[in-house]
Amino acid sequence: MSRLRIALYQPDIAGNTGTILRLAACLGLSVDLIEPAGFDISDRSLKRAGLDYIASAALTRHVTWQHFEDWRRQAGRRLVLASTKAAVRYTDLAYRPDDILLFGRESAGVPEAVHEAADARVLIPMVEGRRSINVALSAAMIAGEALRQTGFA
Repeated sequence: MSRLRIALYQPDIAGNTGTILRLAACLGLSVDLIEPAGFDISDRSLKRAGLDYIASAALTRHVTWQHFEDWRRQAGRRLVLASTKAAVRYTDLAYRPDDILLFGRESAGVPEAVHEAADARVLIPMVEGRRSINVALSAAMIAGEALRQTGFA
């Protein structure tokens, strides 16, 4: 059985990426990093946030969006985008064990072409007037729901 994956589209903040790598290592998830990132992958803040878990994280780097998308389509995996523009609450989607949960850049989300490529789009309901929740917290919430539905490895 394929396992759930978290994909990060051109992340801006090393600390958030490190936190997500730590989360993934602890939960047995894989992480896809779609480059370019807004920081050096060897950044010490990435290592500080990920602690010693980074070494055990299942990380795959993709040099471009197109490289990632070609790989994903060949693998036949569904792409679930976390977006403030989505209409479906993240708790209302029926997740699959081989889903890829995609999170956009902290500064700009994802471009329209990436948004359109997603097979499903989910949102975390928030108080009116708020823009977004930290990407690492969003990843934890949505991955937690996906794992609750599909079972932990």
